[in-house]
Amino acid sequence: MSKPGRTSWAIAEGFIPSDSVSQDPALVSHEAACILNAGDAEARVTIMTYFADREPAGPYRIVVPARRCMHLRFNDLKDPEPIPRDTSYASVIESDVPIVVQHSRLDSRNPAIALLSTMAFPAN
Repeated sequence: MSKPGRTSWAIAEGFIPSDSVSQDPALVSHEAACILNAGDAEARVTIMTYFADREPAGPYRIVVPARRCMHLRFNDLKDPEPIPRDTSYASVIESDVPIVVQHSRLDSRNPAIALLSTMAFPAN
């Protein structure tokens, strides 16, 4: 059975609100890359973020074990620098093995709470 995925993905839209209705981790406003590695080897993943008015940030480096998924919150990326809040950005995610990437955002600035999810663009 073939394993799904590509080695390069792009998310053209990103924004991490600085406000949330609660500090409960489940309800904190966030962006996430949901990464599936259905292959038999770990995926070494790099993320670069791009901005309208400044130089890119990254690379952020993560490892997704073989036959596993990871919901990576962009809020948690710290090295080489945190992603700025209340700032539009885009990201390019590259892996040494095929992966699948889905993007999601929880915006809890308002008590009505909005959840957005979309597939990343497969760049190769």
